[in-house]
Amino acid sequence: MPSLESNALEPTKDDLKGLPLGPRLIRLAPTYGLVILMVLLMVLFSILLPDTFPTRLNLRAILSDKSIIALLSLAAMIPMVAGRIDLTVGYGIVLWHILAISLQTMFGVPWPLAVLIVLALGAGVGFLNGLLVEVAKIDSFIATLGTGTVLYSIALWHTGGRQVVGMLPNGFYAINGTFILGLPITGFYVLALSVVMWLLLEYTPVGRYLYAIGANQRAAELNGIPTRKFVVGAFVSSGLLTAVTGVILASKLRIGQASVGLEYLLPALVGAFLGSTTIKPGRVNVWGTIVGVTILAVGISGIQQFGGSFWVEPMFNGCTLLIAIGIAGYAQRRKGAAKT
Repeated sequence: MPSLESNALEPTKDDLKGLPLGPRLIRLAPTYGLVILMVLLMVLFSILLPDTFPTRLNLRAILSDKSIIALLSLAAMIPMVAGRIDLTVGYGIVLWHILAISLQTMFGVPWPLAVLIVLALGAGVGFLNGLLVEVAKIDSFIATLGTGTVLYSIALWHTGGRQVVGMLPNGFYAINGTFILGLPITGFYVLALSVVMWLLLEYTPVGRYLYAIGANQRAAELNGIPTRKFVVGAFVSSGLLTAVTGVILASKLRIGQASVGLEYLLPALVGAFLGSTTIKPGRVNVWGTIVGVTILAVGISGIQQFGGSFWVEPMFNGCTLLIAIGIAGYAQRRKGAAKT
């Protein structure tokens, strides 16, 4: 099979070869601009808020609060690699965290089995999304919006609008409540998953095939790639990871309620879209997504410590999403202009 051209816009070694330090930094600035912004935000808030921002307590709070968003961003990123979008990451987590608790408190299911049931259901919903998109040929935005709305409706019906509460085993609490080196274990979940996804997407045929499908599905088919199988697999992976995140959220909250979960959809999509504007501009990538989520976490934390009102976080997320989409569109136009 002939080699497939990457659709990323990052400079290659040949582009940088022979350039002096100044022009080289200028050439790298668009690629690592968000990374630089992330560092500058950390330094700025550390200087302005020396007693509260650069502390272990604040780091623990950020990791605890934003690890859920980071995991959902990585889940949303998987179909994006193949040129699709999965909105069920925001709706599914509502039902999965409720089921993880209600299976134990209402039906007496042991917590390891309850977790396995939730994971299987999450993968099943991902498989259904894949069939709707690839077999029924429904636009992924519409298909996953419909599936997600059904999941949310089931969550409302199951709870009757009430909280699901009850005593849960310590082993289930430990899924989120364990600390390693004084930091929440959820941060290590994100790190481990990021490394695994980075290796799979960058150094295995699976990753190359998914990127090829996202760049041009017809060309990928002509090169012999079974596109339907890989797109369905991307949705299954996204659904499974969403269910994992739901289990972690259930362990964190210790109660299930249908009003929790949807607020994660927007920041998760923001993180994934921001990921396509840095490290490898024009291409969704793991470390770009992590940088995007970190910028959201640092920015919101700093603003809130300055006394920002309750509406600051959604406003910040919405504006950042618009900026991310604009930058991603500009990067794609640059790529198209470079090819012509």
